[in-house]
Parts: sequence; C-alpha cells; structure tokens
Amino acid sequence: MSNTADDLVLVINSGSSSIKYQLLDPETGAVAASGLVERIGEREGAVEHRAGGRTVERTEAIADHKAGLRLVFDLFAETGFDLAGAGVRAVGHRVVHGGEVFYEPTLITDEVVEEIAELSALAPLHNPANVTGIESTRELLPGVPQVAVFDTAFFHGLPEAAKTYAIDAKVAAAHGIRRYGFHGTSHEYVSGRVAEVLDHDPGTLRQIVFHLGNGASASAIRGGKPIDTSMGLTPLEGLVMGTRGGDIDPGIIGHLVRSAHFDMGQIEELLNRDSGIKGLSGVNDFRELRRLIDAGDAAAQLAYDVYIHRLRRYLGAYLVELGGVDAITFTAGVGENSPDVRADALAGLSAFGIEVDAARNTAADRAARLISPPEAPVAVLVVPTNEELAIARAARQVVSGNS
Repeated sequence: MSNTADDLVLVINSGSSSIKYQLLDPETGAVAASGLVERIGEREGAVEHRAGGRTVERTEAIADHKAGLRLVFDLFAETGFDLAGAGVRAVGHRVVHGGEVFYEPTLITDEVVEEIAELSALAPLHNPANVTGIESTRELLPGVPQVAVFDTAFFHGLPEAAKTYAIDAKVAAAHGIRRYGFHGTSHEYVSGRVAEVLDHDPGTLRQIVFHLGNGASASAIRGGKPIDTSMGLTPLEGLVMGTRGGDIDPGIIGHLVRSAHFDMGQIEELLNRDSGIKGLSGVNDFRELRRLIDAGDAAAQLAYDVYIHRLRRYLGAYLVELGGVDAITFTAGVGENSPDVRADALAGLSAFGIEVDAARNTAADRAARLISPPEAPVAVLVVPTNEELAIARAARQVVSGNS
C-alpha cells in the first residue's frame, strides 16, 4: 500500500457495538484497506483488517469505539500505512437519521455533532453510535475534514402524500413525525447504477429497488427521484427483515401493554430484535433459514413465505404508484445472493412484463447484471450496492467545495 492517502477517503460506519470502515479512492472506487470491529464493550471483541493482500485478525477486549478505532489505526500502521501521519483527504461518516435538519452531506462541526445527537430521539439505536464514532475519529484525526452522510437524505423530498402520516397534524408537527425513509445512500447509488447498466437517461426510468439485507427496504423512483419508500419515521416500518417485523397493526402495541404488561423497553426489544425472520423461525441469517427449509422446518418455511408475501405487496403498490415499471432491482446481502428470493418475489408476473430468466438468475456472476430475458419489457437486475463509495464521493465533494 502507498504511504500517502492524499487522494483517499476514510469511510466510517459506526454501529452500536461495531465499526465498519474502508479507505478508498472516491474516483476509481479502489479499496486500499477495509475491515470490521465487532463486539465492542463485550468481554471479547474482534477485528478483521484487510490491506495490501493481507488479512490481520485480532481477538481482544475492546472497551469502546475510541479503543476500537485506535486498534484500527494500529493495524493500518502494522500493514504498512500510518493513517494519522500520512493524512487522508476526508473522513465520511454514515449517519442514520438526519431528521428535517440534514438532507445533504454536511461538513461536521461541534454544532453539527450536537444536532445529530439531539436527533437520537428519532433513532435511539443508531444516532448515538454514529455520534460516538464521529467524536472518536475527530479526536484521532484532528484537523482532517469530516463529513456526515445521512441515510434519510435521499428521501427528504418525498411527495407530501407519501411522507405524511394520517395522525393529528399538530402532534406530527410538534414531534417531527413523518416518513423519513432509510438506506437512502444505497437506493440512490443503485438506481444510478441501473441507469448506467441499461444505458438510459435516469430521468426517463421508473424504478423499484429492493435493498434486502438484515435490514430491508423498498423504494419507488421516478426520473431519478423517489416518490415512496417502505421505511418510515424509524427503520421499523415496511418489509419483513432479519429481526424487525416491518408493518404491523399499531394496536398490537397497546394490546401487549394491556394484556402482557409490556413496558416500552420490552416493546422496543421485541420489535427491533425479536421479530421478523428471527421471530418466526428462530434464526435471522438467510443461509441458515434456507438450511432449515431444506430440512423440512415448517416455521422456517412460514417465515420465508411471509417475507416473500410482503415483498410482493410492496411491489404491487409501487407498480401502481409509478403507473408501470421499467426496472426492478435487487441489492444488498439477501438481494444480491439469494436467487430464490428474486425468483419467488417476481413469480407469475409475466402479464405485467416481469420475468426472471432462471439461468441468468442463478449464475455465479457478481457484477451488476440483467437477470430478465432479453425480450422482457421490464428489466430485472441485480446490482451490488456500494454505500462506502457513495459516502466517499459525497465527502470528497463537500471537502472540495469548502477548500
């Protein structure tokens, strides 16, 4: 690896007990180094660092995010790169919730950090961890410009009818209640790549994008702009996910409070960590779910059927909202790696011009690609997401505009 990073951007994605990171060239997308710190604050943490063709793994107690990042910096140096000494062009941070305040990449200042922290009421599981990662990185890389890139930004301009909840308008206004949407960095990046793959002006395309990972969301995009998305005020709404159930009757919450005497902590734990695929089958890894299904596990099969049912419900809704569709795209861990999900979600829709070619769908190709028959009116694609590259490019643009 080169001993200079003048043209590189460090991207940090700080979770509640983990840190994902990449050092990459925002122009070419080439990754100089990447890694993952896990189980921060537990008895035994772990880090995997990849750089220069080497993979270094460590298992040790990692007290907090600052300790995790310091370990990352040490591993950079160990693999031939002094991150603090050589300097980087910028640091880009993924921040989950920008509320009404932040809807474009933003140069981080003390005031910005305070406002992100205040938005924790809207994302109590995410924004505090994002703030911790930002504060720790600013201490370790003083003087390096740092940029916040918000998951909600792409959906900031949703049409009023799509972003408005039908509750008391004064209550909604007083408490910032609206549809914000999440995974926006991924939806924006992937929809842009679709236009490139199809060699079409994005302004002419009607798209549906399914971001299917442990968290999952769908978006309807017309002319490069989103008109609807499945996640709402929080990332709980919408599709069935790994540990989140997505859409439920809100009356279930009152029922559990009255009948089971749940408090809000138990409600949030249920909805965030014990629902979705895990709640129905006992596992949240799709590979394990597939193994259980193949072994004849009825609960696993039901979990999969509910998952597909919800995908198809959103597909139908967005098909109507868009007045037809030109491209349907699958991305993220499950979307990119599960041919069964793609085929089952779109089965029986040839009357709408939607078909999946079996050979293309099951091919081992990892690149962005079409999986629909050549003659199909609707293009069906698999497009690997690259949120880190999108964040790096956004950070570079902000820094260049402020230099």
